[in-house]
Amino acid sequence: MNYYLGVDGGGSKTLAVISDATGHIVGLGSSGCGNHQAGAATAETNIRQAVEDALIQAGLTKENITYSLFGLAGADREADFQILRPMIAKLGLERHDIVCDTVIGLRAGTRQPSGVVVICGTGTNCYGINGRGQELQVGGFGYTFGDFGGGSDLAIEAFRSVIRAWEGREEPTRLAQAILEQLGYASEEVMFHHFLDNGLRVPHDIAKLLFQVAEHDEIARGILSRQGRELGIAASAVIRKLGMEQDHFDLVMAGSILTRGESRYVVPFIEAEVRLAAPECQLKMLTQEPVAGALLMAMEKSGHPVEEVIYVQFHNTLSVKAANVI
Repeated sequence: MNYYLGVDGGGSKTLAVISDATGHIVGLGSSGCGNHQAGAATAETNIRQAVEDALIQAGLTKENITYSLFGLAGADREADFQILRPMIAKLGLERHDIVCDTVIGLRAGTRQPSGVVVICGTGTNCYGINGRGQELQVGGFGYTFGDFGGGSDLAIEAFRSVIRAWEGREEPTRLAQAILEQLGYASEEVMFHHFLDNGLRVPHDIAKLLFQVAEHDEIARGILSRQGRELGIAASAVIRKLGMEQDHFDLVMAGSILTRGESRYVVPFIEAEVRLAAPECQLKMLTQEPVAGALLMAMEKSGHPVEEVIYVQFHNTLSVKAANVI
């Protein structure tokens, strides 16, 4: 029996999954951040731990793995691959490849050979491939280099909106009470000074509060709508540069902000931008963990055909909901 390893190394977690040739999951391991840009040593430790845990659960050794595919956040430029190639090679998996996590997100979300994916998780990214096999990535390098959003930026936007409202520079917002309760402060003033005095960073997880108050809060809805527009603008740039304006393809939407949040506050704004660039594009929410794309690519790169039974198996076991339970 051939076995395949897929790894999704993101900004907040790393997921390693082993399947057999029929798509049956035999091993799974998870750990923390797998993005080397947040610390190469930490990422290497987490990736190794996730892989080893998956192998132990499967009762396999590295020699049993036919092919491994690593989809890693931060695998954007040649400078990144110069760090990642020796890091992954040290794992001792003979046949393997490394791609950006955008690539496995797209593969997990569409069966078509071309398409575009927007990711909004800890950060944001956009990637596309056209019918001629030409690829392009837009974004993935943070606010300074043109991005907006993801959990990190959204949390800061929520936090600063509370400060601005307290100071009178913005209208009052329900985010104030929600953030004060979550972070355990009695008032905006206490929070303001405590953060400044201790050099604290805004926790990423307060981004979820935007969705919790959005129905009754214009400030929160404004932040989320900007997120949608920015993702749509990035996707439109990829579409135009790859000459996909008249093509029929899927735009896959991935990342926890989109797949686990109240996407109705974000997705319509993505769609409004993208429709202007490619009227025949179909928007699809990623319903599987991106690691499914890594497994599919591992099979394909080893020459193993991906048949319907494999898609069915992954749909049943690697859906976002199923993986949350795991």
